[in-house]
Amino acid sequence: MTATDPDTAPDDVTVAELEAQEARLTLPRFTYETAWKLGNLLVELARARNAPVAIDIRRGAQQLFHCALPGSTADNDAWIDRKRRVAARYGASSLLVGARCRAKGTTFEESSRLDPDRYAAHGGAFPIAVEGAGIVGTVTVSGLPQVADHELVVEALERLREAEGWAGAGAGPGPGPESP
Repeated sequence: MTATDPDTAPDDVTVAELEAQEARLTLPRFTYETAWKLGNLLVELARARNAPVAIDIRRGAQQLFHCALPGSTADNDAWIDRKRRVAARYGASSLLVGARCRAKGTTFEESSRLDPDRYAAHGGAFPIAVEGAGIVGTVTVSGLPQVADHELVVEALERLREAEGWAGAGAGPGPGPESP
């Protein structure tokens, strides 16, 4: 598969929609307990769908949560690392970084000139942004098609905000820096 295959290039997802998601899903705080709750929400959602995914949550370089569900493989962990590096480097979801490249008529691989064995602008990694602090970590899912990985993370963040009573909180700082 390449970054321009129809199965991997979600043309129906716009840059503006993805940027709005990121702004909306900023959190008022992010603690070890928050990571645990978010990870368990992801596990619950994935199990309900029999999704063969691996889940990773980090604050900075520290891994706070990791789970591999039945059907996932070590390859999913490698994808997590590649997608996570993109979200951490560009301060935006890996799906958004890829969408920005496609909107400019190029691919992430061509425009970033980064090693594709270490970086993948495929959906599934999402920046964890905290109001007043900016991006403090990432949450990543791998095992489904890239848009489904991304949507699973978004759904879990939305449910976390609702469960914690943060759903009415501010819209956050806006999108991260421009990608390549």
